[in-house]
Amino acid sequence: MIVPYYKSSDSRFTLLQGDCIELLNSFEFKFDMIFADPPYHLSNGGISVQSGRMVSVNKGTWDKSKGFEEDYKFDRTWLEACRNKLKANGTIWISGTYHNIFSIARCLTELGYKILNCITWVKTNPPPNLSCRYFTHSAEYILWARHDHKTPHYFNYELMKEINGGTQMRDVWTLPAIAPWEKSCGKHPTQKPLNVVARAIQASTVPGAWILDPFTGSSTTGIAANLLNRRFLGIDMEEKFLQMSKARKEEIDTPGKRQEYVKRLEKQARLFQDKDIRVLGEQDIDYGPELPF
Repeated sequence: MIVPYYKSSDSRFTLLQGDCIELLNSFEFKFDMIFADPPYHLSNGGISVQSGRMVSVNKGTWDKSKGFEEDYKFDRTWLEACRNKLKANGTIWISGTYHNIFSIARCLTELGYKILNCITWVKTNPPPNLSCRYFTHSAEYILWARHDHKTPHYFNYELMKEINGGTQMRDVWTLPAIAPWEKSCGKHPTQKPLNVVARAIQASTVPGAWILDPFTGSSTTGIAANLLNRRFLGIDMEEKFLQMSKARKEEIDTPGKRQEYVKRLEKQARLFQDKDIRVLGEQDIDYGPELPF
């Protein structure tokens, strides 16, 4: 029997500790959307810049490459486990850089997913390239794919168009990297900004949807999901990151914090519209089934 590491009092934010592949294969439940920020396999002793200082790019043993074939086998195995937990009309978003995104695309194709878009997230404030021998790395990529080729997926086209000023939203998103106020409960080495994840959630789900993050880290996916009236399951092996996730959930549940976060995101990226972010009455949201634990 699975025992959650943490389950919020409103039952809309649940955390599991352990290997995501083993855990996903141990229960039956289907999710509307998955957002995955898997290991990029780039903790190889390189250097980067953070807050004007030279820092190591090493994130931890979980991010080290084991060679192309082993990295590929890992990606295929977790993507297969995720596909088995995705609804027929559900979609998955996977972030990456050139270090891992090509392997991910290969695995998606082999497993029967249909790739819908490759989003290019252009950072407005990227770190400089210290070697001065390459172009500055200023973008990451997010593959968006649906469960299979035949079943139509959900896409909130009109809302994306509205956020984009009345024209079709393109697959190039110019959004700032993570802001200091998003690290109030601690720092995760690969933390994604709320604006990026929130846009993906709004694009592909409706309020009440269940969202999974198999490499939850500090649970930006879960925070964005709850701010947008969605429900969330996050999985991670590291207890320090699960503690950070729990603290972030409890932070947005304190009086006034939810509204503060929403206002900052509205100002930052025009992400939230009244029709989606408003605190809906229970009668307006179909919360459907609960997790089996």
